[in-house]
Amino acid sequence: MARSEQDMNRREALTRLAAGAVGVAATPLWVQSLCAQARVEAHAHAAQAALSAPAWTPAVLTPRQNEAVIALTELIIPQTDTPGAKAALVNRFVDRVLSSASTADRGEFIRGLTWLDDRSQTRAGKDVAGASRAELTTLLTPLAAEGAHPPEDAPGVAFFQAIKSMTISGYYTTEIGLRQELGEDGRMVLPAFEGCTHPEHQ
Repeated sequence: MARSEQDMNRREALTRLAAGAVGVAATPLWVQSLCAQARVEAHAHAAQAALSAPAWTPAVLTPRQNEAVIALTELIIPQTDTPGAKAALVNRFVDRVLSSASTADRGEFIRGLTWLDDRSQTRAGKDVAGASRAELTTLLTPLAAEGAHPPEDAPGVAFFQAIKSMTISGYYTTEIGLRQELGEDGRMVLPAFEGCTHPEHQ
């Protein structure tokens, strides 16, 4: 396949994901809320300089959790002919969303990441940050599959839905995502989004 065709396929796939990364009816409220918050943050242009600052440190994630988020986001949007999520510093966007989320939603995300770490330790003998790309792919593929999942996988399925949507929102706030991946002129980020409308998250 020619490079231009590969680029177009990736752009089309990511654009479709960005338009509807999470099926609202099938996800827990905390996932919906974090995804909504990610889209709100995606429009906070003033925050982008802070996310790219050389002295940046995570506000919510521990250093090891931050490494895990880097690994997971890069698996979701890997480097191809254009840079992936790691180069776009999407992990910093995820941490920012978590810092502005409710305590309950933030806690659910961290619990999901801890669950995934435990599963990775059981299956691969390593936590997420230490696992290889192949090991993470094996770990995440069942969680990303459509259809019914075993009840014991529910925390991992919900977590993957959340981080996938947050990754896509974050990627398209960056110079890399807009100009290099989509070829946009910088005026488009994501469609307008008013945030979560559930009363308990207002």
